[in-house]
Amino acid sequence: MGTVMEPANEIRQRGKHYYTMGQTLFEIDTKYVPIKPIGRGAYGVVCSSIDMETHEKVAIKKIQNVFGNRIDALRTLRELKLLRHLKHENVIALKDVMMPVHRSSFKDVYLVYELMDTDLHHIIKSSQPLSNDHCKFFIFQLLCGLQYLHSANVLHRDLKPGNLLVNANCALKICDFGLARTGNDSGQFMTEYVVTRWYRAPELLLCCDNYGTSIDVWSVGCIFAEILGRKPIFPGTECLNQLKLIIDVLGSQTEANLAFIDNLRAKKFIMSLPYSRGVNFASLYPHADPLAIDLLQRMLVFDPSRRITVTEALYHPYLSGLYDPSRNPPAQFPLSLEIDENMSETMIRETMLREILVYHPPQVTYTNTNTVINLI
Repeated sequence: MGTVMEPANEIRQRGKHYYTMGQTLFEIDTKYVPIKPIGRGAYGVVCSSIDMETHEKVAIKKIQNVFGNRIDALRTLRELKLLRHLKHENVIALKDVMMPVHRSSFKDVYLVYELMDTDLHHIIKSSQPLSNDHCKFFIFQLLCGLQYLHSANVLHRDLKPGNLLVNANCALKICDFGLARTGNDSGQFMTEYVVTRWYRAPELLLCCDNYGTSIDVWSVGCIFAEILGRKPIFPGTECLNQLKLIIDVLGSQTEANLAFIDNLRAKKFIMSLPYSRGVNFASLYPHADPLAIDLLQRMLVFDPSRRITVTEALYHPYLSGLYDPSRNPPAQFPLSLEIDENMSETMIRETMLREILVYHPPQVTYTNTNTVINLI
């Protein structure tokens, strides 16, 4: 349980109470009672909590001094905008965003998510044995969530084991949409740094001007291999080394398979690498189901145009009997995320506040015959 604290200025704000969690001060709504810290990273600090109104456990993420780093502020805004519309059992749900006390000068943001037990990174790193059924169920759920995202016109762009949350019953949910984009997103959509290197598709490593949903499929393939082998398949130390590791495993590519590369220097680099026959995936993962190996090979294809799609993967024999399209409907409408990457801090704050207000609609109270609207 967190330690109850008095505010630094000894002025209690209405509707808030104060706890320290892992040496971090949480100024949170009184309906939430913290339990314990569960995560810390560059993104902020996360603690588990109980919503005393619904009696359900939630996760509260505090993003401290969000405007101190422009990239963090834009990532937070992007996550707020997307998760307001994304509703799927394999996508994390954003349940609440706490209203800041000072609307024009707030620095910290508190996001409230459904609580999950762990993430796939910790499971892979653990000594817990993973059966073929475990592997199959994880990949199936990941593909279902990804199919929904792609139907909503959303590329996740940062799929990795640490961004896949898991419960004790093996339910899996995709999280962290700070690098996600929609297909017609403005700004540096096709050129900026995306995806943790080990899970980054060749077309991104080769600085291709255009890419699509197949980048997420490549990441799923890398995650799939990591589940099977309990270690990353392409742990590159930097970009060129990453490409070399990929060629070492997949083998040297024909000229036809390099036709998608629109950067001549990048193409020359790939063609200059020593010849590789590639590695047989069955020898890399000798205990894996042969059908799992076949699906993995179809995901980890160098040429994105030849890579299996998410829907094709869901119909693959490895997942036979799991996928029912009637139970996995697409998004109701495609999303269009327009964020000006160059907007001022004031504009980012105002836009973020509008997103927060969605979770705090006006409350209507009745006094005799007069209706009074209170903006909380």
